[in-house]
Amino acid sequence: MSTSDSPIEPAAPVSATFTVSMVPGDPLLEGTGRFDLVKTWHGGIEGTSRGVMLTAGDPEAGSAGYVALEVFEGTIGGHAGTLTLQQSGTMEGEDVDLAYRIVPGGGSGALAGLRGEITIEGIAEDGTHHAALTPA
Repeated sequence: MSTSDSPIEPAAPVSATFTVSMVPGDPLLEGTGRFDLVKTWHGGIEGTSRGVMLTAGDPEAGSAGYVALEVFEGTIGGHAGTLTLQQSGTMEGEDVDLAYRIVPGGGSGALAGLRGEITIEGIAEDGTHHAALTPA
């Protein structure tokens, strides 16, 4: 697949999968957790993201929340560059609220100026996440 340096324009959703590896780090605040993460993306999104996640609550009991920032480097729909992604999520029992967005001003190359959201469409038994980026 060839890559393009021209800016990406909003279009139809881009489907991809990713796997994530998380390594615990030193907590920053009492009662919280910290993880360094690496995601490997495949499909319409190809590349790697590296980031930091902060957590709180009791995930084993089904009540918790997290925030994360990650920097993606690779291609989206054949357009090369970087993006900063911001996530926040909460869970309480069966209720899950997740926001996963492109940070305005956090891109470079052909991905500079791209806006949009990522939705997680499912997680396979092996941990592979199925996702779609919807440009805005």
